[in-house]
Amino acid sequence: MESLNLAYRILFVLTLSGFAAGLAIALFRSVRGPEICDRILAINMIGTLVSASIAVLGAALGEAWLYDISMIYVLISFLAVAILATVYIHKKKGEDEK
Repeated sequence: MESLNLAYRILFVLTLSGFAAGLAIALFRSVRGPEICDRILAINMIGTLVSASIAVLGAALGEAWLYDISMIYVLISFLAVAILATVYIHKKKGEDEK
């Protein structure tokens, strides 16, 4: 039983490490860019990775309330990306009319 717990801990650490690497890449892409669309997608990816990390952390710690926090974070992240996309679309339409 102890070896199974150790295997799960190693799996959780490797998963969170992979998510951290993905977060670093997405953060780089959100700053570097080349287009605003790439930046919006990178922000969406950051939100997804953070919510997945919270869910994995909840599984690792055995805390069910972290799943609720993860779902709330997903909703807030979705709203933020939807607002950013709406602002970008309105800005793009304004540039096309000029």
